[in-house]
Amino acid sequence: MPTVLLVRHGRTTANAQGILAGRLPGVRLDDVGRRQATQAAERMAGIPLVAVVTSPLERCRQTARILVSQQEGDPGTSVERGITECDYGQWQGLALRDLAREPLWEVVQRQPSAAAFPGGESLAAMQARSVEAIRRHDTAVLERHGAGAVWAAVAHGDIIKSVLADALGMHLDLFQRIAVGPASVSIVRYGTHRPEVVATNTVSGDLSWLRAAAPVDDAPVGGGAGAEPHPS
Repeated sequence: MPTVLLVRHGRTTANAQGILAGRLPGVRLDDVGRRQATQAAERMAGIPLVAVVTSPLERCRQTARILVSQQEGDPGTSVERGITECDYGQWQGLALRDLAREPLWEVVQRQPSAAAFPGGESLAAMQARSVEAIRRHDTAVLERHGAGAVWAAVAHGDIIKSVLADALGMHLDLFQRIAVGPASVSIVRYGTHRPEVVATNTVSGDLSWLRAAAPVDDAPVGGGAGAEPHPS
């Protein structure tokens, strides 16, 4: 099974202002976001990525370029519309503090599977397309590069949360329990029997240990030996 690194884009100007950017054009990383993306890239520099897949939105493409810049080779970057931001419809571009007063806000918080944004898409539809895209690319990586390959997908908070919820076998109504911060890295492997969620929402630490942590198909009873500590 390949390993997919789910990377959220770095902080944007909209994030800093408390605006729900959605698919608005021109939303870019701010200075903090660029530093966050650089740190994520440095964490992944010791892993030879075989591919980088990104949402088409500029903040993700910026983050992907920074990740690739730290790679020894060029893994190649492709755009995947299936992991673009949720279509928030009429909510797009509005302040989160104002949206929190809307009746739909409580549905989004407590029963996401029933939430559909006015003029946009439902969270269930968002999850379906995101999971399909990630699993499709993972299958392609397996066929081209083998089970030991590592690749990265650069996307958005709700996208990654929904993919993690699927991998964990969680109902979408529970996905708000998952935190995915800017430029965080979550790690998933899709196996024969089940997905394996290796890590979620990590923002520090060298990830080169993944090179020595061979994927296993069956879950190790008792937890297994794990990876050896990285030499300091």
